[in-house]
Amino acid sequence: MNGISTYHENTGFGARPLYARPMTSTQLKALAAAATDHPAKDLGSDHPSIEKQCRIALANCGYIDPERIEDYFDAAGYFALDKVLEQYTPRQVIQIVLDSGLRGRGGAGFPTGRKWLFAHEAPGYKKFVVCNADEGDPGAFMDRSVLELDPHAVIEAMAIAAYAVGADEGYVYIRAEYPVAVKRLNKAIGQARDYGLLGHDILGRGFNFDLHIRLGAGAFVCGEETALLNSVEGKRGTPRLRPPFPAIKGLFEKPTVLNNVETYANVPAIIRRGSDWFSSIGTDGSKGTKVFALGGNVVSGGLIEVPMGTTLRQIIFEIGNGIPDGRAFKAAQTGGPSGGCIPAEHLDTPVDYESLVRIGSMMGSGGLIVMNEDKCMVGIAKFFMEFMVEESCGKCTPCRLGTRQLLRFLEKITRGQAEMSDIEAMESLAETMRSTSLCALGQTAANPVLSTLRYFRHEYEAHVRDKRCPSRDCKFMARFVINDNCKGCRKCASACPAEAISGTAKKKHIIDGKLCVKCGACLESCKFEAVDKEW
Repeated sequence: MNGISTYHENTGFGARPLYARPMTSTQLKALAAAATDHPAKDLGSDHPSIEKQCRIALANCGYIDPERIEDYFDAAGYFALDKVLEQYTPRQVIQIVLDSGLRGRGGAGFPTGRKWLFAHEAPGYKKFVVCNADEGDPGAFMDRSVLELDPHAVIEAMAIAAYAVGADEGYVYIRAEYPVAVKRLNKAIGQARDYGLLGHDILGRGFNFDLHIRLGAGAFVCGEETALLNSVEGKRGTPRLRPPFPAIKGLFEKPTVLNNVETYANVPAIIRRGSDWFSSIGTDGSKGTKVFALGGNVVSGGLIEVPMGTTLRQIIFEIGNGIPDGRAFKAAQTGGPSGGCIPAEHLDTPVDYESLVRIGSMMGSGGLIVMNEDKCMVGIAKFFMEFMVEESCGKCTPCRLGTRQLLRFLEKITRGQAEMSDIEAMESLAETMRSTSLCALGQTAANPVLSTLRYFRHEYEAHVRDKRCPSRDCKFMARFVINDNCKGCRKCASACPAEAISGTAKKKHIIDGKLCVKCGACLESCKFEAVDKEW
């Protein structure tokens, strides 16, 4: 192809030219001249849910074979790296990223160019670049999808970052639960080395850079940058005190740039098309696009990418096609377990970093869970707090003990055993955790509680004051009673694991509410509709 090589391989779809190895700058330019740089808005469909999306990080996903570096070349792959090495100084590369307005897509939204600048200016001859692919949010699969479908984009971006900050070595920290992503990333790194795009004297420009993979064991806290760096070093994955920040003192105590998969995936397109193009998308404070894993009670869930500033209403009702079964929208959880629940009154809020924080939530890495009117918001807060209790590393007291105490409060409330003073105590504890925890996990762990109290306080009060769940979702708030249809067949008594049902054969039975464990076995076993579930 393009006169690069006369060697061919049989791909199953006819003979196809191979590319020269190692790749030279001249050869890569020849490929780039004939390459297809997929337009950001061209998804090959005029369907409303597709039409409103804008793909940059996901631009190649579904277009190329992720296991063939040649397909990535055909999509202008590694042209950005060649352009950087030929045309720009490291400082100029950083300025392009700064001017683009790209912010970290891992949750905090820190300007990517500023992070690179700090590492660039940090003293020392040895520096690192690291990719955070430890995607631990329930229901989130953005980073996994990019690594499975376009691994070379991340490799190319990390090489660009390494050139910009003066690093010659990098690590991708990826959870072991992503075997397909790990396999394809390993293969992509091998291909890049074969073509001389990783290793020594890349593209003949005197630039050296190589990549390694480190597998994470699934600890949610290792998504926090300093805990991740500890894990890469072989230490226990717990956070470090900051400052110093990783850009000054990171991996092996050397200056380190650490970004997540989606952040890196934007970089090659920014270099190819320019910072003005990227900054023209999005809002004043949040440039570009954001990838979301849309899930929950929504008709069309899945992976989407939309311009920053798109409203929640557009995402849920135009792209996600609304709530199934004619149910009403109740809330949307953004930011993962440490995010917040957003009610219907804020559906027209633009999705950007500042707007979500103002209404008590956060961008997070990109999980977006939709909930319908049947969901109990106290139960939702309890679900996320159970997750936080399991994932707290235990290093600092506010998080280790605070999450457990919040969970105890929520369990009391959902069982109808709480008092009004418990709600006030929860709020006070949550604020203490926010201001005193060591890392972002503890500082944001109480967000589900605080956001649901802010917008759904009436549900908490109904659980405590009236001993009822307005959504009829908390099983311990239900009451099982036997009505006059009872034939005294004793099937319910035989099914009850708590022996809470008494009565003689052929006479109406009685359920002892103090012994009942709310399992519903009596309701399921009765053939005469003699058991009622009251709220």
